[in-house]
Amino acid sequence: MKYILVVDDQAIIRQLLEISLRREDRQVLLAESGEQAVQLAQEQRFDLIIVDLMMPGGMDGFETIEYLQQNAAENLCPFMILTAKDQQPERDRAAGLGVYNYLVKPFKLDDLFVTVDNLLGAG
Repeated sequence: MKYILVVDDQAIIRQLLEISLRREDRQVLLAESGEQAVQLAQEQRFDLIIVDLMMPGGMDGFETIEYLQQNAAENLCPFMILTAKDQQPERDRAAGLGVYNYLVKPFKLDDLFVTVDNLLGAG
């Protein structure tokens, strides 16, 4: 079983990804904030974490990735950014964190499937 965590403050995006990515061999868990993602990552090991960059509250997407990389090293998994921000400074910051899988909203489901399959080793 592969476990995917989707972190996005927009309920419609969380629902779309849950429905689109769920399969017999995959379980998709949802978090609406960086803080909730951190809590879930303490309880469950994930094979992939998909993170939106712009989230209200205490932790944006970058802060969430940085925190999980620093504090969950034993459970480190690939990250994928799913965001509306398609600017070079964000892409550079993501690359600096080792996150090269960057999908811009609105996105094509086929692009999402290919990226997720590749990150989970099924592509």
